[in-house]
Amino acid sequence: MIELRRSEERGHANHGWLDSYHSFSFADYYDPKHMGFGPLRVINEDRVDGGEGFGAHGHRDMEIISYVLDGELAHKDNMGNGSVIRPGDVQRMSAGRGIMHSEFNHARDKRTHFLQIWIEPNQFGIEPGYEEKRFEESAKRGRLCLIASPDGGKGSVTIHQDAKVFAGLFDGEERAALEVASGRRIYVHVARGNISVNGIALSAGDAAKAVDETRIELTQGNAAEVIVFDLPA
Repeated sequence: MIELRRSEERGHANHGWLDSYHSFSFADYYDPKHMGFGPLRVINEDRVDGGEGFGAHGHRDMEIISYVLDGELAHKDNMGNGSVIRPGDVQRMSAGRGIMHSEFNHARDKRTHFLQIWIEPNQFGIEPGYEEKRFEESAKRGRLCLIASPDGGKGSVTIHQDAKVFAGLFDGEERAALEVASGRRIYVHVARGNISVNGIALSAGDAAKAVDETRIELTQGNAAEVIVFDLPA
């Protein structure tokens, strides 16, 4: 069974410097029907104006993945990490028993467009951690590239949950398929462009929630960038 979540159905908050769409309940947006999907708790599509950002704030017991679509995002935390991530970079922060960090777009002439993803961990109170990896366009072109996993396989970042996250780029005849193990659920988020999921047309911001499906097929991409989550029930 596949249930669709269209882009316009998401929560929306415009703070002037920050324009954000929430796939699941977050901050002032609350919808009891959309509190998460398995351990997937947050997908926020954020656009941050130049010279703006999120000041120092704290998190606990959450696996936080940042995926930049356009622009750049500067990160600093109280573990001593400081970096700038750009399209192709994947950043993972394990908040564990507590972490403080900030995120800023220092390029005053360009907006930053990124996804912030939260996955609930299967271990609580762990030592906070940070990791980032780069995935070139060629690794995602016409395929599903593993970007996050519980064991760091295939060069992915390591998350503390029995979940895998894939990213792919699809255009024209490019296609990919994912075999789904029994008892797993799949969440497909279209970051941009258009694509069909098991024959169902989706556009940027749309999502497909798949339960009791044995195979997910991605076809008919048009400048599509897709994030796919393989999750426990």
